[in-house]
Amino acid sequence: MTEEAKKPAAPAAGRAGMKKELPEHFKSYKHVWVAIELERGQVHPVSYELLGCGRTLADKLGVQLAGAVIGPPGEATWHAVAEAFAYGADMVYLVEDPILKDYRNEPYSKALTDLVNTYQPEILLLGATTLGRDLAGSVATTLRTGLTADCTELDVDDDKSLAATRPTFGGSLLCTIYTLNYRPQMATVRPRVMPMPERQERPVGRVIQHKLSMTEEDIVTKVLSFIPDGQSSKVNLAYADIVVAGGLGLGAAENFQLIRNLASTLGAEYGCSRPVVQKGWMPSERQIGQTGKTIRPKLYIAAGISGAIQHRVGVEGADLIVAINTDPNAPIFDFAHVGLVTDAVRFLPALTEAFVRRLSPHNRDKLAS
Repeated sequence: MTEEAKKPAAPAAGRAGMKKELPEHFKSYKHVWVAIELERGQVHPVSYELLGCGRTLADKLGVQLAGAVIGPPGEATWHAVAEAFAYGADMVYLVEDPILKDYRNEPYSKALTDLVNTYQPEILLLGATTLGRDLAGSVATTLRTGLTADCTELDVDDDKSLAATRPTFGGSLLCTIYTLNYRPQMATVRPRVMPMPERQERPVGRVIQHKLSMTEEDIVTKVLSFIPDGQSSKVNLAYADIVVAGGLGLGAAENFQLIRNLASTLGAEYGCSRPVVQKGWMPSERQIGQTGKTIRPKLYIAAGISGAIQHRVGVEGADLIVAINTDPNAPIFDFAHVGLVTDAVRFLPALTEAFVRRLSPHNRDKLAS
């Protein structure tokens, strides 16, 4: 046998070359948790979407699904508890304290970290919202565990590890990430990536209350006042039933008036792809895709958008995707339900006019029937 043959084989690259060796103190970690995002008395809908996803994961693992509710004492917090059960939770962990009235990283991180250390979930899911991203990062750092951000898909592998899939390399690829040797396995998911589960009237089940081990004097940050964003209610892409969007294929900023006209006719929201925002043709709050809004409308009309994976992950949850593009090989035709190979600048005015005639008052009875 040659010296070369005696050498041990190099370990396989990637996950195949890694061995799952969960430390003994992590083997007691069980169940799937969803952090219920409660801010100023309102639960963010992404929490309900995550409960639907969490239910699937919990059933595959044969464990319970729990909600983690953090907030001030009062009716709104207990309403969040009740809604967690209505959307599928088997139990709820609750931290109530007056200092949790407004979101601040320190007390919320302390509350959630203490819950995890005490009750030991194996999976913890949070919404990839402004609040959720801030909270998830600090909690994962404190717990010294892995966090996969902005996931587009969650599943359980054959060895019961969480398989968290997200776009990478600027949205050009999808990769699946595992947290093999640490617990909990953490992931954030953007609003509208997961379908909204059906709400069912259910009684409030088991609620485990946990005391916050922190006082106001322990917190550096103070809330002086709350000033709502004046623009926040003007763009509702994520929850619109119909969305019309345009890309660089429209050729010029002034041609986006065609998108606005069609959206106005349909009672829809309008948006755009990332390159359009980079060009300065549309504001960032109108961007759809991995680094913009994720949408799940009943109808999505994309005009002049090539459909790179960065955009695809933000729209593929739509019930019906209609793509308009001059390039028959554009990637968007790979996942669109209806494809039209034509010039969107010429086609959009005709489409808008057709909808105007179709939706005119004397035709509404026909449409209803």
